Amino acid sequence: MARLRIQFSACRRALILTDTPRPDCSDCEGEGGTAHDYGDYETGEYAGTDYEPCPCWDQTRCWTLLPLPRRPRWLRRQHPDIDPWAEPPF
Repeated sequence: MARLRIQFSACRRALILTDTPRPDCSDCEGEGGTAHDYGDYETGEYAGTDYEPCPCWDQTRCWTLLPLPRRPRWLRRQHPDIDPWAEPPF
């Protein structure tokens, strides 16, 4: 049974159809992999996380559904006097 999902891909500027992890997988429990924290050998402090993908999921399986056009140049311009995240005046 296919476990497909539609996502936006910023690097391709497109809507893509991707594979998802198997929800009933006993290894990853539907998460798609397992994260392993590791520490520095000398100090024992946290140094990062390794991610081990599960075989129930192929991250490279994706298909482009709809390429998205770039915004026109006049919409891409930055307006320093307009802040879209500003609080409303009321």
